[in-house]
Amino acid sequence: MKGHLRLVANSGGSNSSSAPVSRSSTDENEIFDAYSRAVMHAAEVVSPSVVRIEISRRGSDEQPAAPHSGERPQGSGSGFVFTPDGYVLTNSHVVHGARRIDVTLGDGRQTRAELIGDDPDTDLAVIRIDADSPVPARLGDSQRIRVGQLVVAIGNPYGFQCTVTAGVVSALGRSLRSQSGRLIDNVLQTDAALNPGNSGGPLVSSRAEVVGVNTATIMGAQGLCFAIAVNTATFVAARLIRDGRIVRAYIGMAGQNVELPRSIARAHGLTSTGGLMVAAVEPRSPADRAGLKPGDTIISIGGQRVSGIDDLQRLLSSEWIGQRLDLTVVRGNAKLSLEIVPVESSRPGTRA
Repeated sequence: MKGHLRLVANSGGSNSSSAPVSRSSTDENEIFDAYSRAVMHAAEVVSPSVVRIEISRRGSDEQPAAPHSGERPQGSGSGFVFTPDGYVLTNSHVVHGARRIDVTLGDGRQTRAELIGDDPDTDLAVIRIDADSPVPARLGDSQRIRVGQLVVAIGNPYGFQCTVTAGVVSALGRSLRSQSGRLIDNVLQTDAALNPGNSGGPLVSSRAEVVGVNTATIMGAQGLCFAIAVNTATFVAARLIRDGRIVRAYIGMAGQNVELPRSIARAHGLTSTGGLMVAAVEPRSPADRAGLKPGDTIISIGGQRVSGIDDLQRLLSSEWIGQRLDLTVVRGNAKLSLEIVPVESSRPGTRA
C-alpha cells in the first residue's frame, strides 16, 4: 500500500531455492567490499589519533570547568596528533583566543592542552597535550592526490566522537578566504560530509595517510567541503612549533582592487588592467618611506605582477623581509618606479 513499507523476507519454504548468483553481481560485491575495506582501514588506523577539542574563553583557568563556575565550553572542534610527543594539528578558528583548551583522546582520556601557535591566515593551529603514548597519524603528500580519489573525513561533528564519513576529492587547487581576509591556496575540495565540530579533523586517503585538515563547508550547499592541504599544514606546523607564529613581510598600506583605464594600460604596455589602488598608508611604514601615496595604483613589486590585494599578500613572504624591491605604480597617467624595503609583520590583519 502507498505510504507503507513492505518487508520481504526469505521464508525458507520449498519455493525459496537459491537462485544462481551472476558474475556481474559477484564483481559488484567485490568492488563494494574493496571500498568498504579501504574506508574501514583508514578509520581504524587514524581514529586513535583524532581528538575532540573544547575551548573556554572566560572564567578561571586553574580549576576544571564545573556547573555554575562561570566557565563553560565556548566552542568545540577536532584535531589530530601528528607527533609522538603530543603535538596536535587543528584549525585556528577552533582555538584562537582560547583561555583554556580541553582535549579528549580517542581512548576517552581527557587532558589539558597548551596553545603552541596559531595562524589565522591559513586557519591552522598547533596545540600540545601532556599524555602518555599518544598515537600520531601518518602524514601523506597532498601533491599526489588526484581528483576522484577516495578520502575519509574523521572528526567530532556536534560532539559525536570519531564520526567517519567518506567521499572523493572533488577538485584540487581551490582558494579559500580565511577569517583574516587572506586567501588560502591549494585547498582540497571534497564531498565527504562535514558538519560543525569536524573543523580541524583529518582528511585521510585510502592508504590511511592524512592528506588534508578539514576546515569549512559552503552553507546551504550539498557536498561542498574543503580541507587545507597537508603539505601546507606541515610547513605551517613546523614554523608554529619553532616560532609560535608565521613570519610574513609587511609594507604598511591598505588598498582595494581596481581596473585601470584601458588607455593607460595600453600606454604602459600592461597585458591586464587589474591593479591595487592604495587607500591608506601607515605613517613611518615601508610604504611611507618609499613615497607611496593614497590614490597610487600598484602594478608590480619585486618584478612580480600585482593585479589585486591577493597577489600582494601572496608575494609578501618572509623571504622579502629586508630586501630592496622595485615597486611600480601608476600615479595619474604616469608610471613611476619606487624602491621599498618590507619589514617583519608584527600584527595580524588584512593590511599588507
